[in-house]
Amino acid sequence: NYVDHDPVVSHMKQLQAPFQWRDASKSSVVDKSSDEVMGDAREFKLRDGLALPLVTLDGQIVMVSLGGESVELSDQEFGMVSLASTYAIGRAMQLHTKADGVIDHIELTARERECLQWAAVGKSEWEISQILGISEHTSEKHLLNAKSKLGAANRVQAVAEAIRRGYIS
Repeated sequence: NYVDHDPVVSHMKQLQAPFQWRDASKSSVVDKSSDEVMGDAREFKLRDGLALPLVTLDGQIVMVSLGGESVELSDQEFGMVSLASTYAIGRAMQLHTKADGVIDHIELTARERECLQWAAVGKSEWEISQILGISEHTSEKHLLNAKSKLGAANRVQAVAEAIRRGYIS
């Protein structure tokens, strides 16, 4: 039962934010079982990796874990992988929702789409407000409304979901 002894899973439950596997090995209690899990992974040339957890709106914790012999990413690359994994999780959840027969049509306002488009390129609420000529509070409100409509737990997930649905590019 690997999941009960995997130091990456244990660390993910504590941190609930993206991290590298090596950080989990440093912070988790190492016992024989967790050592065996990581030893088995090394046999398949999985020596390092990224864990990208996401807390859903209903409180579930889901994770994409990507491994290999060596994982060295710049901050920009790490952000791109994080966005892609958020998109993948969102897509998987959407497919599951469709399989359950739930309709997922929503409408975003033009301003919500504009704010999401700027958020997608890394602009803060303040920067978005300056670009669009609105108050910072208003840009924050548009992003919160979009996040809520998209069923996103955070800003990155909202951007990924808006891209997936074709609202922004």
